[in-house]
Amino acid sequence: MLVTLNEILPQARKKGYAVGAFNTSNLEITQAILDAAVNMKSPVIVATSEKAIRYAGIENIASMVIRMAQTAKIPVALHLDHGKSYDVCRECIRHGYSSVMIDASYLSYQDNVKLTRRVVRFAHKNKVTVEAEIGRLAGIEDDVAVKKRDALYTDPQEAQRFALVAGCDALAVAIGTSHGAYKFKGKPKLRIDILKEIAQHVKIPLVLHGASGVKAQWINRVNKFGGTLAHTKGVPDTLLKKAVRHGIAKINTDTDLRIAFTAGVREHLARHPSDFDPRAVIGNGRVFIQQVVEERIRVFGSMNSA
Repeated sequence: MLVTLNEILPQARKKGYAVGAFNTSNLEITQAILDAAVNMKSPVIVATSEKAIRYAGIENIASMVIRMAQTAKIPVALHLDHGKSYDVCRECIRHGYSSVMIDASYLSYQDNVKLTRRVVRFAHKNKVTVEAEIGRLAGIEDDVAVKKRDALYTDPQEAQRFALVAGCDALAVAIGTSHGAYKFKGKPKLRIDILKEIAQHVKIPLVLHGASGVKAQWINRVNKFGGTLAHTKGVPDTLLKKAVRHGIAKINTDTDLRIAFTAGVREHLARHPSDFDPRAVIGNGRVFIQQVVEERIRVFGSMNSA
């Protein structure tokens, strides 16, 4: 069934688990996400970036996910990830999204509040939830590109003011993660101290972006069959679990799905070089993505919560 963030995230924060938000751009990725969530009896958030919308077409991607969500026996939110403007949020709402993220963290604090409030007014009028962001994550993912020197940790006091004034339903915070497959140069570290203080002041659900694990087992499978991914580093499970214990209720995953999909396709083509059936080639990527999503749901602790 299609739900908003308010139907799944407050309970997640209250009970000490996080709901996974997994990015999709096509049929096979969406199938893998939903099949995994159904198997794990977990609520799930299916997210699309602006780039994914341009790739698939908003009517196509929205109608596909909505139809699949309506027939799934778990709560499913269709969510816009990192929407950069009022117009794109409005279009997603008009096409049936149950939730949108307005990411105006690239603006000044006052302009971030102003744009977020505008999106919130339109979204709430249409019974749609809104995620916003305060602080800036480094890294590159689709249309999001922030240089490390421009990344900012979230200020707890500012987060409290922002949540109250902007009226958003969930708040993404910056505590040391980054987008992409190259998150840390040294030992992985998250500012759990900052998160603890934010959680004390902000009562709406908190969101962690840039949280893919980028695990060696999947990198090795890509490279075994011709890939050249090197020096990658993600967020360890232990840090994610710690973040959940201290207030994170929604965790985004995109890079891990891309790596798993690539591993599946490369492995199938290497093992079956004469196969030219796209369903078989892409289908193997779908199998691998489902495995990753199920693994992530276990880490987030949301299994059997649907």
